[in-house]
Amino acid sequence: MAWEQRWHPLRREWVVISSHRHHRPWLGETVGDARSAAAPYVDDCYLCPGNARVSGKRNPTYAGVYAFDNDHPCVAPSAPEPEPPSHEMFRATRAEGLSRVVCYTPRHDLSLAELSHAEVVSLLDALSEQYLELGAMSPVNHVLMFENRGEVVGVSNPHPHCQLYATNFVFRTIEVEAAAAAEHHAAHGTALLADIAAAEEADGRRVVTARDQSLAFVPYFARYPYETYIVPRATRASVADLTPAEREDFAATLRETLTRMDNLWRMAFPYVMVLHQAPTDGLPHPGFHFHIQVHPPLRKPGLLKYLAGPEIGGGNFLNDTAPEEKAAELRAVSGVHYRHAAPHA
Repeated sequence: MAWEQRWHPLRREWVVISSHRHHRPWLGETVGDARSAAAPYVDDCYLCPGNARVSGKRNPTYAGVYAFDNDHPCVAPSAPEPEPPSHEMFRATRAEGLSRVVCYTPRHDLSLAELSHAEVVSLLDALSEQYLELGAMSPVNHVLMFENRGEVVGVSNPHPHCQLYATNFVFRTIEVEAAAAAEHHAAHGTALLADIAAAEEADGRRVVTARDQSLAFVPYFARYPYETYIVPRATRASVADLTPAEREDFAATLRETLTRMDNLWRMAFPYVMVLHQAPTDGLPHPGFHFHIQVHPPLRKPGLLKYLAGPEIGGGNFLNDTAPEEKAAELRAVSGVHYRHAAPHA
């Protein structure tokens, strides 16, 4: 049982690991796997091929990855000018930028983990193009790419997709991470995350899977029970900077990692998945190391890792599990998705 504080060097904060609390009595709310059997095409899904969206625009009959400007954007070129603040203590600017949706596949009934290897590579290719296109726009300083999977994390449509926010500011987590990476690079001449990944592989207890050019691990300082990083071995600023061979390898590691999560409890594992990429503000970001972070909110079947006093009120995470145990659980299950594995003879 781990009961200690662990330093999170990317976020520059402490995480309390208290796995002795994992089996404490729980009388609160529980959640289930809300996914029901879905058809490959759903006629009232606004992301399926050929269907009308809420804006009245109609999707093409796309066959692969499909991207479009979000009909309900968080940031947009058309954002209005804010009202003048009533006091000098208050500041506001336009919510300027661009919001996009990227559908992984025309199949409504699949998930990222269930796509073929070639389809995941095609998705990474498309995200690379989006990063370069959006990042080159003015006044875009950051391109945030993320997927919310599952009702418990607030997904509005189960069709497999992610969202892109190209903003005129750098999201706070990336801002802190870039500063930490630059400071580490100045002091040591190496990339912070590359050093973390090397240390994780040397330790071995938290590694989920490793390949020639990438690996996945539950970090020593994980804030969520099954939080997992997928990291290329080479230091690249973004997904667009991966070589074709690195992208192939990274796609395989990503696909296997998500498959193991689904296989753990034979359910559609909910998560928030975020691509951590260098800002596009034109400034140097030495030592920034592209990677994907997956934050699944479940700590047991049906039981969420709720954000409460320490996280929301105090600003630091409390993890009721040991990262070493969670990584071992993920390693122990198959890398072939349970919904597509061959039946036993």
